Amino acid sequence: MDCVIELRHELHRNPELSGVEVQTAERIARFFEPLRPDMILKNLGGNGVAVVFSGTAPGSTVLLRAELDALPIQEINQLPYGSLHPGIAHKCGHDGHMAILAAVGLELSANRPDRGRVVLLFQPAEETGAGAAAVICDPRFTEIAPDFVFALHNLPGFPAGQTIIRSGSFTSASRGMTVKLFGASAHAAQPETGLSPAIAMAQIIERLSNVPLDIAPVEEIAFATVVGAKLGEKAFGTAPGEAEIWATLRTETDAAMEQIVTYAEKIVNDFADFFNLAVLIEYTDIFSATINSSRASDIVRRSSKKNSMLELERPFRWSEDFGCFTAIAEGALFGIGSGVGIPELHNNHYDFPDEVITPASQIFLQIIEQCLAGSLSDYAGQKGVEIWGKQSDLQSAHG
Repeated sequence: MDCVIELRHELHRNPELSGVEVQTAERIARFFEPLRPDMILKNLGGNGVAVVFSGTAPGSTVLLRAELDALPIQEINQLPYGSLHPGIAHKCGHDGHMAILAAVGLELSANRPDRGRVVLLFQPAEETGAGAAAVICDPRFTEIAPDFVFALHNLPGFPAGQTIIRSGSFTSASRGMTVKLFGASAHAAQPETGLSPAIAMAQIIERLSNVPLDIAPVEEIAFATVVGAKLGEKAFGTAPGEAEIWATLRTETDAAMEQIVTYAEKIVNDFADFFNLAVLIEYTDIFSATINSSRASDIVRRSSKKNSMLELERPFRWSEDFGCFTAIAEGALFGIGSGVGIPELHNNHYDFPDEVITPASQIFLQIIEQCLAGSLSDYAGQKGVEIWGKQSDLQSAHG
């Protein structure tokens, strides 16, 4: 495992943001080239890298995913392998996720599957929600069409090596909503000659903050968080004519997201009409809910028998773009505990614990063994048409 840990530390020293993970992808490709995989696809959906290990007999294709990108966060903890790039660091543990798949690749290089094939996908731009869809919509993705898809995310606050799983929604849908209001500026001594969006802005903020109370079922995660706003400039002689509001919408399911979006837009448009303001609504960082199938979740459970395991009662509130993969193939996202008492994800003191690499890679290897066994491997031919019908839908939605 020494070479895997060295890779993790090298990746940590050289973090890259979403969409520009060029050197990270090259480091991954260089690591795998001596292992003689059957295929390495580069520049998949941008900077993605797919490494394929095939068996000698036909069977299912199992895709395991890790993420390439880091975060725009300044690292302040002192590490011998600390980030060399100011303001950028692996504070979500994607360096560890890549190392876990590297450990899986080492084992597959020495012991290829008897049947089927394994795809180790290193995906770009997870943090912005753009990477998974870009990979799936890449025409070359058809070369690695998966029957099963799995991924994990390390989770501080849970015992190191513990498996966290749930059938159904595992992570929430979310999107960033930007509301732009346009009126007319005026001299501050004669505000009545203009059209200030100030009162409309205040009332929209209040109503958006109460959206869940208005529409959401009690038992389901659904809420809006106003994360910022801007009204005019610090110019005491001018009454403002424009305003912006930024909010994050978050729900347990994609159906609830459609409902909360419709309701939030109605709130905004009603107040804009009442105050005679023009309005523009935009969305960014769009994540669908990640839905774990019952069968894939059971595969994770059986693969974690040597580990402690926790069944989640409710989905996590944070979001992941792995839902794009579980929408086109049977699969599951699960958690791997990274330790109690360590800093949380996206905290500038956080660092992925190397001791989690081995238990996490062993779970993935057990997942591969189960998916490529005879009864599940025969599933491959039954699923292909349905998968690619859904992929076409996804490409239409994002293309």
